[in-house]
Parts: sequence; C-alpha cells; structure tokens
Amino acid sequence: MCGIVGYIGDKEAYPILINGLKRLEYRGYDSAGIALINSQTNTYKVKGKVSDLEKFVQGKDISGKIGIGHTRWATHGEPNDANAHPHASSKGNFIVIHNGIIENYSTLKETLIKNGYTFKSDTDTEVLANLIEYIYEGEGISAEDAVRYALQEVSGAYALVVVAKDEQDKLIAARKGSPLVIGIGEGEYFLASDATPIIEHTKSVIYLNDLDVAVITKHELNLKTLKNDKITPKVQKLDLEIGEIEKGGFDHFMLKEIFEQPQTITNTLRGRISADLKDIHHGGISGVIPQLVAAKRLIIIACGTSWHAGLVGEYIFEEFARLPVEVEYASEFRYRNPVIYKDDVVIAISQSGETADTLAAINLAKRSGALVLGVCNVVGSSISRETDAGIYTYAGPEIGVASTKAFTSQVTALTFLALMIAHRRETIKQEDYERIIAAMVEIPKKIEALLQNNDQFKKIAALYKDADNFLYLGRGYFFPVALEGALKLKEISYIHAEGYPAAEMKHGPIALIDEKMPVVVIAAKDKSYEKIVSNIQEVKARKGIVIAIVTEGDTVIKKMADHVLEIPHTEDVLAPILAVIPLQLLSYHIAVLRGCNVDQPRNLAKSVTVE
Repeated sequence: MCGIVGYIGDKEAYPILINGLKRLEYRGYDSAGIALINSQTNTYKVKGKVSDLEKFVQGKDISGKIGIGHTRWATHGEPNDANAHPHASSKGNFIVIHNGIIENYSTLKETLIKNGYTFKSDTDTEVLANLIEYIYEGEGISAEDAVRYALQEVSGAYALVVVAKDEQDKLIAARKGSPLVIGIGEGEYFLASDATPIIEHTKSVIYLNDLDVAVITKHELNLKTLKNDKITPKVQKLDLEIGEIEKGGFDHFMLKEIFEQPQTITNTLRGRISADLKDIHHGGISGVIPQLVAAKRLIIIACGTSWHAGLVGEYIFEEFARLPVEVEYASEFRYRNPVIYKDDVVIAISQSGETADTLAAINLAKRSGALVLGVCNVVGSSISRETDAGIYTYAGPEIGVASTKAFTSQVTALTFLALMIAHRRETIKQEDYERIIAAMVEIPKKIEALLQNNDQFKKIAALYKDADNFLYLGRGYFFPVALEGALKLKEISYIHAEGYPAAEMKHGPIALIDEKMPVVVIAAKDKSYEKIVSNIQEVKARKGIVIAIVTEGDTVIKKMADHVLEIPHTEDVLAPILAVIPLQLLSYHIAVLRGCNVDQPRNLAKSVTVE
C-alpha cells in the first residue's frame, strides 16, 4: 500500500521523484522520503505528507541523477521520522525502499542482532536492508546476488528498490505480491508502484511478475528470476493520459470521480453491446463462455467496496442466470478450507487488480481447478495476469481513496455478464433481455441528470454533518447499496454508520433510533416497495429522521420522509447504479463540511497490497 518511485538517467532525479510521490500519495501518506545519489548519497525523510518532505529539503543538497523515493502507509512501526523510508543498513552499504510485509522479520532480526547489527527503526524493511548487507559481506558477492540471496530467506510480500554503496550506477528492483512497474525512456528508466508517476515521461513499461529481479543502469535493464534465470522483458504500452490523473478543476479527486461516472459507465459498456441493442458480447471471456454457461455455482471474492459490488452481482446472477452464488470476503476465503469444485466459476473483483487477499484467494481457487475470472480496472495488473479470463472495467485511474466510479463500473460489468450468461442459458426472455440492454445504455444520461442535483445533496449534508451515527437501510438490490453508502460515510467523514437489510431493523438496530438518528432509506420503486414503506413508518414512529432515496414522482414516501432525494426511473436491476450516486455525494459533502481530507482519509490507503 506504500508508494515506490525510482529514477536513473541523465536528468536531475529530485523533481521526478517528488512529483512521482505526489502521484502515488493515495497509496500512503504517513511519511515520505527520498535518497539521491551523486558523489555521495543524501537521504531525507519525514513524518507527514510529501508536502512536508518538500519543505524539509529546502536549502539542502538535492542533486543527483539516480534516486529512490517512498510514501508510506504504516504496517510495522508507527508513523515517525525514524520509520520513514528509505532505510539504510547498519554500515550504510545498502539503502532500501519497500512495499509489503516481511512476515519472518522478527526471526531474521534476532539473528542479525546476534551478529552485531543494530536497528534505528521498528520496521521490517530495515531488517531486510541489514540482511542484504549481512549476506553481501559474508559471502563476498555482488550487490545483485546479495539481494537475490536475501529474498530467498524472507517470507511475505515485497516490492523493493535497492541502492548499493559500492555499485551506485545501478538500481536493483524485485517484487513478490506487491506491484512494481518499470518505465523505459531514452537512456533512462523509471520505477513506480503503478503507472501514474510514469505516464508523463514514457508510455513504454514493463510490469514485473512475482519473483522477478531487475538490475537497471541508465543504459540497460537485465531481468532475471530470483533463481538467476534470464527473462526476456515484455514491453507494454500504457493506455493512459496525464489528464486522467489530475483534478481537472474539481476541489477533490473524489468529486471529480463521482462526476466522471457517466463516462466511465459508457467506457465499461463500449464495444460490448451490439449496435441494435439486442445482444451482449465480450471478447475477453469468449473462450470460456461454455464453462460459464455450464457452471453449477459462482463464487465471488472481493474486499471492501468491490465486495459490495459482488453482493449486487449475486442478486442479479441468481435472478436472471438462475445460478447459485456465494459472495466471500477474500480475506476470510483464503484462510478457510473452502469447498471449491472444478465446475465452479470464481469471479475476483478488484479496482486495482493488486489486492493481496484477493490474489491469494485466486491462487487457492486455481489450485482447486475452478475457472477464475477477473473483474478489474487496471490493465496489466496482477489479477488480470493471474486469472483465466476477465473483464476490464475501463473506469480510468481512481485516485480518491474512497471508491466511487469503480463501484458503479463493477456493478455495470457484473450486470452485463449476468445478462449475457442468462441469455445463453435461456433463463431470460428475449424481450426482457433487449429491454434491459436498452435501459442500460441510458444509464449514463440518467446519472448526468442526477448530478445536476448536487446542490440539493449539499444542503442536506449541512443539516447532518454533526451527527454521531447514521443508519442505512435497503431491501433486495438496495441492501448492498445501503452497505456501500454506510462505508462511504464512515471512511471519509469518520461518522459511525451501519448498513442493514431493512427487514432486519426490527431485530436489533431499531433500538438505536431516536430523534437524533438520521436513517438513510433506499426506497426506489421495485417489488419490495410496499415493505420499505412499512419500514419507514417504523422509523418515523420512533421519531427517527428519514432521508429517502426514491424514484422520480414518488408521492407516498414524500409525505413521510424528512428529506427525499429522487433518482430517475429505470429497470429494477439497474437501479442500484443510480441509487448509490446520492449516497456518494451526501458522504462527500458531509466530509468536506466536517473539514476532513476526503481524498486521503486517516488510516486508509487506496490499494491494499498487504494483508
């Protein structure tokens, strides 16, 4: 979840590194640091954000055409100057930046202490730096070999870049379980945790695979396995523009990404719906269609917001494709002994395509012989490479830590996949199939209309920004939306919020309702409408405050609720995509009014690449 950046070439490294760290700050912002190599190595690191690092280095020597940088999300050791990266080995022979967790660091540390090594931080990364040095001095080998030998001794996940004192003309990089990409320029190379710091310099990249080790000088890149077998690098072209990773006039990335949803859903659908709106096609899964149609069960694995999207998918697959579905937290699935059959289909959902728990669950499913599909946003990500087939959502970079456009694009992808399978399984009537396809194409326009009501959402937010608790209720397709709405509020405003199936309210949560409790009810018209009306009446009978999401033209709930937020009419199966938009905006405005940093909420980072 930390951000790594590196440069080697003929340019001054500092501007490239500092700008790269700003691009990567959504991955972690507890502390930041850089190491610059000239005739000597200068290392600067501080607790806080990249802007604090910029202030710290003012007036200091920042020259050097080789350098590495890091922005941290703390795992081992609290955020402070000492625990910030880069970390140097005891004798200063090696400097390391690292994303991941070295699981056996404690055992390794004990051995190193017995051999005279001392430690200045609480991090597992300093253990790794000292281990490399210990092997380097003891074996009398090259820096590259010392790194490779050290990595064969560690357990856990890592993406790292190493600088050796005696070989300062090169960078040594490696990965296992955490992403690392190398950009190729003219007589220069760039390294980063993802492509966002690289795009303004080059579009030619190499994505490292697990157990790859790269040795880079400004003129050459040698790629090997951890066992020292040579690899021919696979160069790919980035499909990314610099404007996609800038705010574009919006106050926050989160708000920009909310307003991008008409376009991102259009992108998710592009090329996948026939011109006559009568069928759905997808080349990325065409080779596994027979297995999908013949599947006996679907297992959806995901974390966080992607798990909520998977819950929506469960309702859709079961209703239309008539397939039994289980939705699993990847973090729980991987540590159970789950029953997976060879005729199961496992769908892994991840915005980044790098979520550590989801990747581990994928590997478990593959060992069981199941077909594994990926639904992810980032082309070239680990999940896209590890799965048998899959769907890119093409939502574009999502910089805001709180996911918005990724959720709606994931739900869109799962919806058209479920409909496509249903059509081929003949569990949906042709007229229903075509009607829903036509309605799906209209969703972007309906979101555009919804976004025009932004000021209304802001006014309601102002009334409840000081609330201590929120309750979110929904039925059917809207229960996962309630969960997602509650998550958005709690993660960016720090207000305690819970999502519940509306019928479960009377089994406990109703005890919490009083005149101070805002209750957000997703109550668009569907087959559960009469039931949700009854639930609203139960809340009002206990003096609760009701903020209702309703279908345009609703008159019944308007008479009962304290506030009504309307969404356009659409097919029931598509309504979750519309219903979540007001919840995103409500959370955003509450957080801003509370003075919270919505793009970088405390304790969170965007891509969870560690357990």
